[in-house]
Amino acid sequence: MYKNQYTGKFIAFEGLDGAGSTTQAEKLTRYLKKRGEKVHLTKEPTNNLIGGMIRGQLTKEWRTGPECLQLLFTADRAHHLEKEVIPLLKQGVTVITDRYFFSSVAFGSLGIADREWLQKINDRFILPDITFMLNVSPRICLQRINESRFHLELFEEEENMEKIWRTYATLAQDFEDVYVINGEKTVEEVFTDITKIVNEFL
Repeated sequence: MYKNQYTGKFIAFEGLDGAGSTTQAEKLTRYLKKRGEKVHLTKEPTNNLIGGMIRGQLTKEWRTGPECLQLLFTADRAHHLEKEVIPLLKQGVTVITDRYFFSSVAFGSLGIADREWLQKINDRFILPDITFMLNVSPRICLQRINESRFHLELFEEEENMEKIWRTYATLAQDFEDVYVINGEKTVEEVFTDITKIVNEFL
């Protein structure tokens, strides 16, 4: 993977389902817009054709093997970067994404032991300037999920989530510019921790 060489900044939010990445990505987008920054909020999997296939797998509407699923994530990311993210970065826009590469590797580790392969298929992609990993225990994540929707998706069982977080934690040590944030604080306290880092960076 290569560092961002474009004018715009690339910020990613990662974490277990229910950790609050969507909430914090949305709050940071609004915060930067109020400051007059050019900001674009996006997410993975995308709303494009390949992203729809991935969501169908996650909600158990259809099934395929773990390797096929990870290659779909990679194809979705390649299209996402080519058609949306990189053109905006070239224009000087700050792009905030709710999930990115680290989620693929962390969640993919459940079905694929070869983490080197999971990282290899993402080698040609850009790294975020900042990655926020929201650290929330699997039990609290599941409580939040149960309060907000009626079904669990493919990876949302406590034992699986514990393994996923261990992979996240390892990735945080292996890559630069990754900030592990205590996501068990209040929404506003978490956001304060995030804005301190973003303000120093920007």
